[in-house]
Amino acid sequence: MPSDASETYRRYLSAVMLHSHASAKACGLGASDLYALNVLGLTGPMTPGELGARTGLTTGPTTRLIDRLEAAGYVRRAPSPDDRRKVIVEPIGKPAGLDEVMTPARRRIGELLAGYTPEQLAVLFDYFARASDAYQAAAEHLRSN
Repeated sequence: MPSDASETYRRYLSAVMLHSHASAKACGLGASDLYALNVLGLTGPMTPGELGARTGLTTGPTTRLIDRLEAAGYVRRAPSPDDRRKVIVEPIGKPAGLDEVMTPARRRIGELLAGYTPEQLAVLFDYFARASDAYQAAAEHLRSN
């Protein structure tokens, strides 16, 4: 492993975060707003409490986040099918310019990935899956302590 592997990895994570923040801003959103939409897009409808836990926000900021996303037409609050006393947050749209904003980076990453063999891609995507689980577990651990 290269001696600067940690620095390279940190630079990569920093660039991903920077792009996410810039993409959100280009669409008129805050970084937390875009992150919440991504969470909802990946996991589907959830309660405000679950969304708060997944985004790392407390109750007040989560409510304001949902209010902003609802006012923009990206989510709606609906009664839970399991318990009508509960509310769930459902994704119903995405920022109109999001795909346009993301296309240049997606194209560049696609070009990079095209240079890897199928075996190398399998390793990369195995890493992404495992690292996602590891980071999720680490975040849950930090929140619970």
